[in-house]
Amino acid sequence: MLLIRGLFGALFQIVLFAALLFIPAGTWQWPRAIQFLSVYSILVLVSTVLLARIAPSSLEARLEVPFAKSQPMADRVITLFLILSILAWFVFIPIDVFHLQMSPLPHFVVSAFGAILFFSGYGILTLALFQNEFSVPVVRDQSERGQVLIDTGLYGYVRHPFYLGFLLFLVGISLWLESYASVFTLTVVLGLLVARILVEEKALREMLPGYIEYVKKVRYRLVPFIW
Repeated sequence: MLLIRGLFGALFQIVLFAALLFIPAGTWQWPRAIQFLSVYSILVLVSTVLLARIAPSSLEARLEVPFAKSQPMADRVITLFLILSILAWFVFIPIDVFHLQMSPLPHFVVSAFGAILFFSGYGILTLALFQNEFSVPVVRDQSERGQVLIDTGLYGYVRHPFYLGFLLFLVGISLWLESYASVFTLTVVLGLLVARILVEEKALREMLPGYIEYVKKVRYRLVPFIW
């Protein structure tokens, strides 16, 4: 049942991404988008199967709805705007590429670099999920699940590796799909993620034993040596 739910969620993402890209583009003749969706489909389906078999608790956590009654109001508002901004960002990419053309198309090397960032980001966020079964989409008390502090693996280098991987994933998509402008619009997403990290860490200091000591041990939230 968990695997079926996970695969259904993966297929929903694939269809949603396709709609957000191709409908505003007004054409199916977009090789880069077809490449991206083909690769993403394989990655998300394979990683879902692996999570279901190797780390089912992590998959169960990620399948939670992004809103909960116990969720702090600040996180609820930030999450809503974060989801809307990501959806709008996806729509902006084809609008820029096919209609606005706000900047020259990136060189092939830049676009290929975007693909590398995409793979790197997806690898980081997927590994973060494997390593942390308490990585739920909302900020909430998970004591009923026996939540413990995760401070090994990627979490031994930065406190929020999932968000780091997610940002690299999005920047990679922008460059792979040849839209410089959409890279700059990601500053909105970055700002909301920073706000969410601050809200999340405030809650974790209050709810999760050992988190205050963890903050002193792992100094950087998102990017090593920067922040």
